[in-house]
Amino acid sequence: MLAKPLVVFSHGKETGPQGRKIRKLQEIAEAQGAQAISVDYTSTYDPTERVNILLNTELPAHNGLILVGSSMGGYVSTTASAQLKPHGLLLMAPAFGLPGYPNNYPAPVASQVAAVHGWHDDVVPVDNAIAWARQHHVRLVLVDDNHSLHSEVHTVGQLLVGMLQQL
Repeated sequence: MLAKPLVVFSHGKETGPQGRKIRKLQEIAEAQGAQAISVDYTSTYDPTERVNILLNTELPAHNGLILVGSSMGGYVSTTASAQLKPHGLLLMAPAFGLPGYPNNYPAPVASQVAAVHGWHDDVVPVDNAIAWARQHHVRLVLVDDNHSLHSEVHTVGQLLVGMLQQL
């Protein structure tokens, strides 16, 4: 049996691996024939430690890798992409340009990169996402939502389906 594409979810700073957005996106990924895992980072708030957790997570056999990260998980996924070299990198309100992170605007390493950010985000300023996207020339979808992006999960889901179909 051929290995399936793998979607690896990285949650935000104060949420967990089974949050509402991740559960919904996991359903979407599995409906597309992908396998999905969600890494648990609740043992630390340190972004560097979280990157190490992702890099040391044993991934199941797969045919194509997509990293999906929310907020701090977006930072973690982007930073880890330099070593994991996924096919896709999908970010939700990524925590870029914030104090306490070793690299404010990490370079994404993937053949497909997209980010979704809310105009009304009061945790990570939308201008940070715009600056990152401009610096790295990547697709940025700005939506009428806040940091949670709960109203725009369908938008993220459509981007995920598109990435999976490209594999």
